[in-house]
Amino acid sequence: VIRPEPCGVCGSRIRFGKTAIKCCQCQLLLHTKCREQCPSLCIPRPHHHAWPREGVLADFAPSMPPLVPTLVVQCVTEVERRGLTETGLYRVPGAEQLVREWKRKLLRAGGALPALSSVTDIHVVCGVLKDFLRGLKEPLVTFSLHPDFLRAADIPDDAASDTALCHVVSKLPPANRDTLAFLMLHLLRVSQSPDCKMDVLNLSRVFGPTLVGHSSANPTPLAIMEDTPRQCKVVARLLSLPPSFWRDFVGTEQENLVTI
Repeated sequence: VIRPEPCGVCGSRIRFGKTAIKCCQCQLLLHTKCREQCPSLCIPRPHHHAWPREGVLADFAPSMPPLVPTLVVQCVTEVERRGLTETGLYRVPGAEQLVREWKRKLLRAGGALPALSSVTDIHVVCGVLKDFLRGLKEPLVTFSLHPDFLRAADIPDDAASDTALCHVVSKLPPANRDTLAFLMLHLLRVSQSPDCKMDVLNLSRVFGPTLVGHSSANPTPLAIMEDTPRQCKVVARLLSLPPSFWRDFVGTEQENLVTI
C-alpha cells in the first residue's frame, strides 16, 4: 500500500507499506487478515461506473430496478438493524468529522462494501445518509417538478391532495422515484417506533429541506424563507400516503434491498 486506504471489510485504515489484497474485478481492497470475512461474490465495477464526488441521484443508482443507490440501502439497513430504539433518530446529529469520513469511504468504494457495522454511533450512519442526499446536485424532488409537489401538498382536500401527489411522484425520474419510495417506507417504520420519538411531523421537519429542497440550485433568501414550511408539508403529505403505493415502486425487491 502506497497511499493509506480503508479496508473494504472492517473499515479501518490499511497503512503505508503494508500488504493488502485487491480484487481485480470489483477493486475491493482489504487487509490480508480480513480475507475470510470477504463477501464470496463481487460485482465487477467498470471504471466508468465509479461514483463521482457529487452528481444527480441517477449517477449513483444501479442499472437494475429498484434504482436505489447502494449507499442509501446500506445506511437504511444499518439504521433498521440497530437504530429503531434510539431516541431522536435523524434529529440528533452524529459527529461531523466521522460523517464526512464515512461518506468519503462509501463513495470511494462505490457504496458496495457493507462495513457500517463498525460505526459505533448510529447517529453517524444517519448523518451519512442525510449528507449524501443533501450533497446531490438536485434534490430527490427535482427542480422541474418542485412547483408541482408544492401545489399538490397545498390542496385543502386530503383525497385530492393525495391523488395529485401520487401523479407527481410517478413523473419523477425512475431513480428518484424508487429512492423516494424506499425512504418513505423506511421513515414510516421510524415514525412507528415508540422509542425513537420521531413522528411524521418531526421527520418532515428534518427531511423537508433535504428531500424537497428548492426549485433551483441558487434560491433567493425570500424563496428559502417561503419554501421551508412548504417543504415540511410536502414530506408530511408523502408520509401520509399508503405504504402500498410506495411498495409498488420497489416491489418485492424491498425485502431483498434491506437484507443486503
